Amino acid sequence: MRRVAVLSDVHANVPALRAVLAEPDVAAADLVVFNGDLTWGVDPDGAVAAVLGLGQRAVCVRGNSERYVRQIATGAYTPANARQEWVPARHGTGSLAFVGSFPFSVIVDVQGLGPVRFCHGSPRSDNEAVTPGTSEERFGEMTAGIDEDILVTGHTHLQFDRQVGSRRSINPGSVGLPFHRDEPGVAYWALLGPDVQLRTTRYDVRESMAAIEAAGDPGQARIAELLLKPPTPEDVIAEAEDLVMVD
Repeated sequence: MRRVAVLSDVHANVPALRAVLAEPDVAAADLVVFNGDLTWGVDPDGAVAAVLGLGQRAVCVRGNSERYVRQIATGAYTPANARQEWVPARHGTGSLAFVGSFPFSVIVDVQGLGPVRFCHGSPRSDNEAVTPGTSEERFGEMTAGIDEDILVTGHTHLQFDRQVGSRRSINPGSVGLPFHRDEPGVAYWALLGPDVQLRTTRYDVRESMAAIEAAGDPGQARIAELLLKPPTPEDVIAEAEDLVMVD
């Protein structure tokens, strides 16, 4: 593939997703990889419809959110709170089947970069946190079973591109709920090929806030806080590196 757009952690924030998909470089990309957590938000059916509209240009990776939706919908996991019960119920039958079909990881050969592995958390778990603070030792342990020199992860909602030993660790950041220092209403993503470009897109966050309120999201206060006053990258890194496995 000559150009690959990477969108992660959309969390069913459709206004942010539409803004990124409208970017000329995304519209022209050979492939759009959704690197997990497309769902777990106010409008999963809308997010799924947008992805399906890309046809064969879209490839989706399973995040821990897709896993939870599937487990709750099939009775394999009992919801622990009102939002865990509410979110899966927002999915239509087709959306449930779609998000339940995502593979754990995919490998794409990108011009200028070679084989690139995409997974949500790490190559060994969809909820392992990889951050700019991840030690070379832990990074080496989690990548010991893969051949690719470039690993693209999501999950932590932090955008970065760093060299860790002999491998390159990339996170495109979050489209729908980024942890950042910018003003509210910024979606993060990446463009791969022939190198890596970390990108941002502005969108109207008021539209997202209105959708959350109109839908009666049980977690709307917390989601509104994350959209308007997200935690700092430093706080996220400290917590993620302390816990390692984060849902």
